[in-house]
Amino acid sequence: MTRLGYQIPNFSYPGGSNATVFEAVAAQAEAADAAGFDSVVVMDHLYQLPGLGDPDQIMLECYTVLAALSQRTASARLGAMVTGNTYRNPGLLAKIVTTLDVVSAGRAMLNIGAGWFEREHVDFGFEFGTFTDRFEKLEEALQIIVPMLRGGRPSLEGTHYRANEIINNPAPIGRIPVMIGGNGETKTLRMVAQYADESNLTCGRAEVPQKVEALAAHCQRLGRDRSEITQSWLRRAHIAPTMEQARAEMADFMAARGVDYAGMDDDARTAFEADWVFGDPDAVAATLVEDLSLGIEGYVLSLVANGHNPERVALLGETATKALGPVAAGTA
Repeated sequence: MTRLGYQIPNFSYPGGSNATVFEAVAAQAEAADAAGFDSVVVMDHLYQLPGLGDPDQIMLECYTVLAALSQRTASARLGAMVTGNTYRNPGLLAKIVTTLDVVSAGRAMLNIGAGWFEREHVDFGFEFGTFTDRFEKLEEALQIIVPMLRGGRPSLEGTHYRANEIINNPAPIGRIPVMIGGNGETKTLRMVAQYADESNLTCGRAEVPQKVEALAAHCQRLGRDRSEITQSWLRRAHIAPTMEQARAEMADFMAARGVDYAGMDDDARTAFEADWVFGDPDAVAATLVEDLSLGIEGYVLSLVANGHNPERVALLGETATKALGPVAAGTA
């Protein structure tokens, strides 16, 4: 499972185009694979997300990209961060992930969540439904997908999905780990304890200990060994060889989005940077080590601002693997 994952969150790069975007993505994946990241993940979205860009910016379909990246990487697991359950029939999704496992020689992972981006659903014609509907769908989907990934032939007559002894052949090469993304203490973390190998959190730092405790409580109640589950944390990272370079590259990124980062006063800039794993290698390493005390076992790091530069991906991987030691070593 994830000890040190790399997320590619953005497909719009300075000077990039439709013709060059995949090579830019592949260069990041290759750099992450070589630098010690144990997984490479891409977003499962149809539009760029608010805050990162506009809906008309480049957004590639994730599983097509992952299949292509399987031929450009050697050791990192490959997955979405996270798969929107509402975009695919669960039986078909299990086949897609299994196929990714076959073409990647056993490196697929299924990272899944309930789905949340309403505009994508509306524009593409997917049913969005209520919050409750989406979580009911996710649980029914897991009752189909997980058995299919484990050699079963599941049947289900659910409220949202039906399955009739689905055959999944070829079977996965190995054991495909299942990650559920999200922070909900009542529903999401309970489903992690019941169905998954990993929890991935997207909450703020102050909330992490409470989420760690909530997962442990669900495991205890359900009789699940908590040590079987990895709890990772999705964090925005920003690194450069020096703090001055890190701030200059962030200023360029934010200026393109209409924010005067360079003109912030010291207090505002400190508050902004505190939301990231930010700075030169020493600062980044110190933050990663400190945050392990919150109870997490791994990270997924997202170089939102300068990940299009493979040298920054490599620097982040090298810095993190040195700082975290065995925590960043290998995959399950």
